[in-house]
Amino acid sequence: MAASGMGIGGTPTAQTQMLRLQLEQRARIGAGWFVWVAGLSMANSLVSSFGGSIRFIFGLGISQIVDAMAHQAGSTRVVLDLIINGFVAGIFVLLWNFARKGQKWAFLVGMGLYALDGLILIPFKDILGLAFHAYALFRIYQGFQAASQLEAVGVAALQSGGTIGPA
Repeated sequence: MAASGMGIGGTPTAQTQMLRLQLEQRARIGAGWFVWVAGLSMANSLVSSFGGSIRFIFGLGISQIVDAMAHQAGSTRVVLDLIINGFVAGIFVLLWNFARKGQKWAFLVGMGLYALDGLILIPFKDILGLAFHAYALFRIYQGFQAASQLEAVGVAALQSGGTIGPA
């Protein structure tokens, strides 16, 4: 019975429970990258809106374009900049919310959007930003893999007559 991860009476073994906890943690860490990207993009927008020249490489490329366009909008530039970039950051926070719950679609949509955002950096020759995008995508993908493995562990538990919830 231990080979299936189930003990006597269909209860998960300690090894299966440990695996499940590790996978949940890896999925949450991968999902957490969405919040970091959203938060640092907003920090970039705030700095840019108030005339600063410092930028985090961790933000979104689309934010740089919105910041540049908002600077041309005159007196409404700060409000316009923060509304548009807030909306974009909000999408990534929403994706984080679903991804941290193990929703694989949120990882896939988020990786797709972030990869497209990375393409924005190519014409600007922002190699450091592009490299960070690649690293963040790798980490998010690790979260996706963990969510997939967690789902497989749950299916295996159900097929063995156990439960997929915490014991």
